[in-house]
Amino acid sequence: MSFMDTLKGLFGKGKQAAAQHSDKIEDAVDKAGDFIDQKTGGKYAQHVDKAQDAAKKIIPNE
Repeated sequence: MSFMDTLKGLFGKGKQAAAQHSDKIEDAVDKAGDFIDQKTGGKYAQHVDKAQDAAKKIIPNE
């Protein structure tokens, strides 16, 4: 088994684990955005929302 095959296998397992726990990952993204909004007084809320949406789009779903 080559190094690339090993990396592909690990990536597949990570993607599978992310799909199984997508709801928890989305909750973490929401909490992180809320934390940033709180610390910045909502000054960058529009940008934070865009970043949250982008992060949620790449989370694999089951």
